[in-house]
Amino acid sequence: MNTTIHLVYLACAVSFVIGLHWMNAPATARRGNQISAAGMALAILTTVVVLVRDHTVTLGAAVALVIGSAAGGLAGLLTARRVQMTAMPQLVSLFNAVGGGAAALIALGDRTASVFGVLDVAIGGVTFTGSLVAAGKLAGRIPGRPITVPFGRWLSAALTALAAALGVWFVADGGNQWLLGGVTLAALAGGLLLSLPIGGADMPVVISLLNAFTGTAVAMAGFVLDSTPLIIAGGLVGAAGAILTKLMADAMNRPISAIMAGGYGTGDAVAVATGSGSAAVREITADDAAIQLAYASKVVIVPGYGLAAAQAQHEAVALAEALTERGVEVTYAIHPVAGRMPGHMNVLLAEANAPYQQLKDLEESNPEFARTDVALIIGANDVTNPAARRPGNPVSGMPILDVDKARSVIVLKRSLGHGYAGIDNELYSDPKTAMLFADAKAGLGALLSGLHAYAD
Repeated sequence: MNTTIHLVYLACAVSFVIGLHWMNAPATARRGNQISAAGMALAILTTVVVLVRDHTVTLGAAVALVIGSAAGGLAGLLTARRVQMTAMPQLVSLFNAVGGGAAALIALGDRTASVFGVLDVAIGGVTFTGSLVAAGKLAGRIPGRPITVPFGRWLSAALTALAAALGVWFVADGGNQWLLGGVTLAALAGGLLLSLPIGGADMPVVISLLNAFTGTAVAMAGFVLDSTPLIIAGGLVGAAGAILTKLMADAMNRPISAIMAGGYGTGDAVAVATGSGSAAVREITADDAAIQLAYASKVVIVPGYGLAAAQAQHEAVALAEALTERGVEVTYAIHPVAGRMPGHMNVLLAEANAPYQQLKDLEESNPEFARTDVALIIGANDVTNPAARRPGNPVSGMPILDVDKARSVIVLKRSLGHGYAGIDNELYSDPKTAMLFADAKAGLGALLSGLHAYAD
């Protein structure tokens, strides 16, 4: 029986690895999710069998586990189905908070004096409050701008030292729960001090980092419970989150240490007047833009948060399909930090059934702009700002999409408002750029109507 259980757990671990690997590509991501979920379901069922066989839970505890699992599963299912794609980043942050908090509760309930228990509580506590703050910032319930706390960095250092000292004392003392409670409080306060000073521009990186924290906390909980599936699953999530955090930081050309120090980005777009009457920008009508697209040989669509906010992914794909039917070569250029979470644009476009082969990342897209007739930008701001090529501003050095190298640029945007970095986009005053001021959904609908009218 023991051998069979270990083999089943090994099969679950293999499914986690295969699922994570398949999530690397949009075409196989759905199957990757399915095989990982199946592996976790099998791991849970196997653990239930072990608990029943060993008589390690009472009837009351079993009933509580069943009720808790059913309630949590139903809540997760309903939340995932009802959430808007624009709210997906804050949902991910809430899931991070739940994972970190659950892992910390395991160590608090186990009461075993071990280093793993201390690390579980410390990392889980930081993840819990840090993720709640990140979710609040993304949802607009907490201001997205950096919120500094007086002597915040000194307080963070003091809390880290306090948690370490209490943790050592806890292990040496043989498991005094008051000491572990002190570690918990220090970790919860540390999570607040971690996320509050970080501005909206860095939120995609923060989500990835907190996801890595969640995985690490779960792995520590696995050591506390001597659970192989938890150790493996947590380790995979922690490693994947750490790698993604590094990739996201590189995409913004900002060291992770600078992100953790906070202070970047306003987090709130600044509403200013539209381009009407402004000498700095050139405005275009939807009909004129539609004709320009119809005559193009190659069009690159650049989606940004404005697309997500208007839930206009279906309109964008419909426009791309209409252009393709006219013989226009269409691709989507997706910046790694476009939107509010890693892969945000990919998920939106996949939901609207955009062909996977048309989704191009920054490295694939940039060489193509020189032969692009029209670059159509939908709500993307900082990731298209040529100011990144010059030193001395908040986006300096950040890799951007080279849309200004296209023969012409059309920017579909509600206003000339700032992006998260809080600076003007120099692209908008480029002579080859035309501004189409409209909500993304309405603007794309007008472009599609204009394209059909021109074709007729």
